[in-house]
Amino acid sequence: MNSTGAAAPASLELIRRLIAFATVSRESNLELIEFARAHLAAAGAVTRLTYDDDRRKANLFATLGPATDGGVVLSGHTDVVPVEGQAWRSDPFTLTERDGRLYGRGCADMKSFVAIALAFAPEFARRGLIRPLHFALSYDEEVGCLGIGRLIEDLEAAGIRPDACIVGEPTLMRPVIAHKGKVGYRCTVRGLSCHSAYAPHGVNAVEAAAEAVAYLKRMARRYRDSGPYDRGFDIAHTTVHTGVMRGGTALNIVPNECTFDFEFRNLPGDDPAAMYAEFTQYIATAIEPEMHAVDASCGFSITPLSAMPALNNTPESAVVGLAQELSGNQDFGKVSFGTEAAHFQRRGIAAVVCGPGSIAQAHKADEYVEIEQVLKCEEFMRRLMARICTTV
Repeated sequence: MNSTGAAAPASLELIRRLIAFATVSRESNLELIEFARAHLAAAGAVTRLTYDDDRRKANLFATLGPATDGGVVLSGHTDVVPVEGQAWRSDPFTLTERDGRLYGRGCADMKSFVAIALAFAPEFARRGLIRPLHFALSYDEEVGCLGIGRLIEDLEAAGIRPDACIVGEPTLMRPVIAHKGKVGYRCTVRGLSCHSAYAPHGVNAVEAAAEAVAYLKRMARRYRDSGPYDRGFDIAHTTVHTGVMRGGTALNIVPNECTFDFEFRNLPGDDPAAMYAEFTQYIATAIEPEMHAVDASCGFSITPLSAMPALNNTPESAVVGLAQELSGNQDFGKVSFGTEAAHFQRRGIAAVVCGPGSIAQAHKADEYVEIEQVLKCEEFMRRLMARICTTV
C-alpha cells in the first residue's frame, strides 16, 4: 500500500529501477537499454538496437505479437536532464514516495510511462496479441531528439510499418494532438580586436551580436503582438528566444568573437525556414556591410543545433480517437513543448502524445508524478490490452 491508501501501482518496482539509472543525456544509457531489452526478451519480444556514432548510447525497438505490418508503438526517451544546481529534498536517482507522489529525476519526463509499458509487456504477451505491440526507447531526446531518427530509419530499412504511435510524454493523460516545432542554432560572430581607445579601427563582435539578438527580439514581439495565433496552444503564437551568449575578454579590448544560441518554436502553420531566411537577410543587409568596411573577413556564421518538426493532427484522426478511447478522456489539447511524436508522423506513422504526469514538474528539483497519474496510465494499458489481445 502507498501513503494515499490506494493500491500500489503494478509498475512501481519498474519505475524504481528505471529512476535508479542516472541516464543524464551526457552519460551512456546502455545499462538501462540492456535492462529493458532483457525484460522484453523474457516476455518473448524480438528486439533491435541502433547506436550513436560512439556506441555509448542506443535506441531499443522491440516487438511482441505477430510479425505483421501494423500495430501500436509505445514510445519514450530514456535520457533525463541534469540535476546539478538544483535543491532536491531527496536523492534524485532514488525513487521516493511522499504524500501520494513519486519523486525522482525522470518521474514525469518520462520514465514512469516507459516503466508502465515495460511492466505490462508480459501480460500483453500472456493474453495473446492479435496485432503487433512495439516498444521504442530512444536516446538523447532532451538534447534535440538525436536518437529517434536512427531508430525510425532502421524500421524503414527493415520494412517494419506500425500503424500508430503513442508517445508517453507527460500530458496528465490527456491526448495531445499537436505541438510546436523547434529549430535551434548557434551563431558565431567574427570581429577584429584592437585597443578600446581605438574602437573604430576594430570590429566589435559583441555589439554586432547584440544587434542580431535585438532583431530576434523584435521578431518575437511581432509574433506575440500580431500572430498568427492558434488559441488551442498554451502559448498561442510562435516564439523566438535567445538562450546563451558569450563574448569578450576585457573592457579595454574590442572583442573579436561572440557566440549566441537561439531558437524558433513555431506553430504548425508557420515556416521556420522563412523565419531563418528573414533573420539572415537582416544580418547580411543591416549588420555585415559595416563590419566588412573595416575588415572583409569579419561576419556571421550560423550552424544548426537541433530540429524538431511540429506535430499536427485533426481531432477526427484515428490515432486521436485511439488515445481518447484508451485514456478514457474525450478532451484533447495542444502544447508548446516538442516531442518525438512529430518524427514518427513525418515518416508516415500516425502519432499522438499521451502520458502520466505534468510537464510543469519536468526539469526541476523534486520532479514528481502523482501516483493517481500512474494508476490512470496503467488503466490505459489495460484498455489497450482489451483492444489488441485475444483474452481479457
